[in-house]
Amino acid sequence: MDAVWVPLLLSLKVAGWATLLNAILGVAAAYAISRWRSSARDVVDAILTLPLVLPPTVLGYYLLVLVGRRGVFGAWLDRIGIELVFTWQGAVLASTVVAFPLVLKSARAAFEGVDHQLENAARVLGVSETGIFFRVTLPMALRGISAGVVLAFARALGEFGATLMVAGNLPGRTQTLSVAIYEAVQAGDDNTANLLVLVTSVTCIVLLVVAGRLVPPAARGVGEVYERRAFRREAVGK
Repeated sequence: MDAVWVPLLLSLKVAGWATLLNAILGVAAAYAISRWRSSARDVVDAILTLPLVLPPTVLGYYLLVLVGRRGVFGAWLDRIGIELVFTWQGAVLASTVVAFPLVLKSARAAFEGVDHQLENAARVLGVSETGIFFRVTLPMALRGISAGVVLAFARALGEFGATLMVAGNLPGRTQTLSVAIYEAVQAGDDNTANLLVLVTSVTCIVLLVVAGRLVPPAARGVGEVYERRAFRREAVGK
């Protein structure tokens, strides 16, 4: 059972960290792009979306060029004692990059779908920009963001190509479920491969069902409350 539990737990750890990073970075990037008014916005969005369409091996090569020992940032990281290649942290980096566009696209669509009049109503009430984001914009976009985060977790859980190139296939250290399945198939161990495939499929189904139940409903009534308060304030002012 160690052949199943070890890669399963490692995959969950890698996917969890990758999802946490994407939830922070992806939402921040999506909000910035949704509010950015520039001709370069589409170019930046296209660059950030590249991991969605590039082959995983190409992404793995790019990551090696960047964080490998002789890479652009790898030499500097090596000097300060940080090593990403052939470590589970490298697997987190690869999974984060691959799954990032799923959060970015979902969160951007959710932010752009928020009615700006509701945000303006909050401004009329004297709410700060930070307060508007956390009390109006984020609650209204939370359902779309949650959907993107769930998809990113599932994508990170099944990542293979970039992870194999960056983190390698070290049993107990960097061997995730998808890599373990590949090794079992290559070795002709059909029993282990079938068991790993079954565990992966059941795990993904359970996680998606649980995550779907945990996704909070849309923040109903948030905007309407601010609109009513703003209307009353304007009426009193007149």
